[in-house]
Amino acid sequence: MGLTSVSVCTLGPSDLTLMHAMLTMFGEAFGEVETYGAARPGDDYLRRLLANEHFIALAAVLNGAVVGGLAAYVLDKFEQARSEIYVYDLAVAEAHRRTGIATALIEALKPIAVDRGAYVMFVQADAADAPAAALYSKLGRREDVLHFDIPVE
Repeated sequence: MGLTSVSVCTLGPSDLTLMHAMLTMFGEAFGEVETYGAARPGDDYLRRLLANEHFIALAAVLNGAVVGGLAAYVLDKFEQARSEIYVYDLAVAEAHRRTGIATALIEALKPIAVDRGAYVMFVQADAADAPAAALYSKLGRREDVLHFDIPVE
């Protein structure tokens, strides 16, 4: 399989089938099928999300199947009239890894980021995820930061 046979699609409100397939692929790729499937939002929610200018979903499609995906959020800044793009999830189905799909997804995000007024895109990776760290190191500059989850209840 060559990368030329994979198409990267920007999902919109009418792309529910691709969005559901992408959620399934994320669950399988991350080994978190329950997280991405057990309480999946309904179609009305997904339509609103895909119509939201602050959410970006890209699907890598091969022969009608979603083999990679990226979900990102546009974060409007307050100190300057600009934004940042936070790549929240990026995954490629196991059988299609190391074929350039993840890089193609990030490259497809760049012009969207420019159109949305972003000056930078950023992503987090687990320290133990060597393939992700290698990919992101190839594409950008590494920053070591601490991440804290703060409960809301």
